[in-house]
Amino acid sequence: MKIAVESVGKECAVELSVEKGNEFVRETQTPEAADAWKQQLDQFAPGASDWVVGAVFGGTYQREGLDLRDRQMLNLAALAALGGVEPQLTGHIKTAINVAGMSKREVAECFVHLMPYIGVPKTLAAMRCMEAALQE
Repeated sequence: MKIAVESVGKECAVELSVEKGNEFVRETQTPEAADAWKQQLDQFAPGASDWVVGAVFGGTYQREGLDLRDRQMLNLAALAALGGVEPQLTGHIKTAINVAGMSKREVAECFVHLMPYIGVPKTLAAMRCMEAALQE
C-alpha cells in the first residue's frame, strides 16, 4: 500500500508494507516477544497489531535517513522519558544491543545523558530495564 503525503509542497510516496514489517519483526524480536505484544494489542482491539506491523515496522522503520542503531537510540530516549513503559524499554534495549550494534556502555551512556532532561527517577527506572534486559 502506498500513501501519498504532502512534504514541503512536494508529493512523495510512503510505502506501508505488512510483509516488510513482518520481516523486520522476525529479524529483531524473538517469536515469544512479538507474540506477547501482538496478543496484548489484539486482545481488546483485534487487528491493532497489524497496524503496528504495517505502519511502524513496515513503514516508519523502512524510511531512509536513519539506521537501526540511531532509531533504537531515539526509541530508548523516548521510552525512558515517557516512563511507565518498562516492558517496551526493556525490549528496545535488547534490540539495541543484540541487533543494532550498540554496546552496553553506549546504552547506559544514553540514559546518563538523559538524566538532566528526564530526572533521576526515570533514569534509575531505565537502568533497571537495562539490568532486566541483560539478565534475560
